[in-house]
Amino acid sequence: MAENEWLAERFEHHRTHLRAVAYRLLGSLTEADDAVQEAWLRASRAGASDVDNLVGWLTTVVARVALNMLRSRNMRREQSYLGHLPDPLVSNDGEVQPEQEAILADSVGLALLVVLDSLAPAERLAFVLHDVFSLPFEEIAPMVGRTPAAARQLASRARRRIEGSEIPSPDPDRSRQRAVVDAFFSAARGGDFDALLALLDPEIVLRADFGAKHPDRSVVIRGASEVARSAIMGGALAGARVIPVLVNGAAGAVIMVGGHPFAVMGFIVADGRILEIDAIAEPHRVRRITAPVLGASDQEG
Repeated sequence: MAENEWLAERFEHHRTHLRAVAYRLLGSLTEADDAVQEAWLRASRAGASDVDNLVGWLTTVVARVALNMLRSRNMRREQSYLGHLPDPLVSNDGEVQPEQEAILADSVGLALLVVLDSLAPAERLAFVLHDVFSLPFEEIAPMVGRTPAAARQLASRARRRIEGSEIPSPDPDRSRQRAVVDAFFSAARGGDFDALLALLDPEIVLRADFGAKHPDRSVVIRGASEVARSAIMGGALAGARVIPVLVNGAAGAVIMVGGHPFAVMGFIVADGRILEIDAIAEPHRVRRITAPVLGASDQEG
């Protein structure tokens, strides 16, 4: 009994770290919480009285659970439709909580999660555990059933894919990000095409995710002119209300329609221009993602 109480106390102490590992591996805080809970069940059954490095051991337990979830996801292929986006962390504008700050450390923005989603499960695990959380390949190898040298190659392939994707870095000043995002919504509502072009990077990418039930509506749009036209169409949505929020620590918005959360939009802003926009408009996911920042009245309308 004493050992279980000790383990429970230490597990809670490391929970934020374990959620951060699982979130990077799975791209969903809900799935990450499921993985952490499953890791606790496994750890409590196995005991840890003879474990020297508890946090390292717990990290490997969570990683194994997450790897199984990734492999199962790939087999079901539920998330293979064009434009699928990982679940972002949504928080009140200017109020990222300390726990979320820890989870979002190392700039784990949506753009990085999108690239991580394109990796094979073993590549993703090797890269995340080694490059982000500094686990040695000798500990990673047994999880993926490879030698340490082969695990190193998995991480190297993942690293090349990520570096080749040229993930943009957002402006570190959130107030400057917010000013650009506010101007974007103002121009969209006003149908001001030229103002939108001035705010959008010429090579901007817009990803819109309407969910697996509507794969035909989930699209990736490239180029300032096409994105500006799409923004003007969205700006004409009757009764829409924009609520400023932070999406994975960067300026974003929840779009309310008829009192219900309709979409979550995340932006990457740098040098006064928008480089990427990620929009999730799958009703169930949007309600779940926005629950931490919306009251019951906003959720229910």
